[in-house]
Amino acid sequence: MYKIVRKEILNPSVVLMDIEAPYIARKAEPGQFIIFRIDEAGERIPLTIADYDREKGTVTIIFQIVGKSTRALAEMSEGEALLDFVGPLGVASHLEGYKKVAVIGGGLGAAIAYPQAKKLHALGAEVHAITGFRNKDLIILEKEMEIVSDKLVVATDDGSNGNKGFVTNVLKQLIEEGNKYDLVIAIGPLVMMKAVSNLTREYGIKTLVSMNPIMIDGTGMCGGCRLTVGGKTKFACVDGPDFDGHEVDFDEAMRRQGMYKKQEGKSTELHACKLGGVTNA
Repeated sequence: MYKIVRKEILNPSVVLMDIEAPYIARKAEPGQFIIFRIDEAGERIPLTIADYDREKGTVTIIFQIVGKSTRALAEMSEGEALLDFVGPLGVASHLEGYKKVAVIGGGLGAAIAYPQAKKLHALGAEVHAITGFRNKDLIILEKEMEIVSDKLVVATDDGSNGNKGFVTNVLKQLIEEGNKYDLVIAIGPLVMMKAVSNLTREYGIKTLVSMNPIMIDGTGMCGGCRLTVGGKTKFACVDGPDFDGHEVDFDEAMRRQGMYKKQEGKSTELHACKLGGVTNA
């Protein structure tokens, strides 16, 4: 069993948890993920590792409440435990050797971009972090990002934090100001990662994106997380989740992502509380 040792509500739909998992914490690296299961009847849910503490033996996960399982997880309290917590899975991000990097997180993608920025900062790279959210109430990890970045720009779609714009606008401005990046890392919604990759292609800047397609077993056996990268089939769970953003077929990935929207919506409706009481689990 994997105990929840800390729980923090980051915004109305996003929750942070530190999970006691010493063996995973010992080997975890930025870019890798875990798969959890609440109980024997629970579904397997992959989540990218947001942070880890090797001394305390904890792994940090940050998740958005979007369906039955994440809602049930959000309702758990410190001291309770998960049945399964498997990892670290996936290929760790290769971050050594870069001198100046722009790390971009869109929405919940900021939770995945944070460990990348943190590791790059520790390696001595100059880190420019850009995070984007729909409005100021959804901003997460601003203080944490500020600590591990030489420059941080937080933008909102509606300008409610005083800085209106999209992450691509910010990146373009920084590039045109003369910043020469060895690497751009973009993590967030597919449409955002596609837009960033299209922009950096114009400037010839190497770009990594973190892909999070539908995933079942997380070991390369089911093929559910397949992607087309550079004209070849890849599996996000064992070949990624990091891929060259200039080679990913984002249009195909977006079509596959929307395959089960009707079923997901129905599941959410069935398990959402309509009486103000406890949500069905």
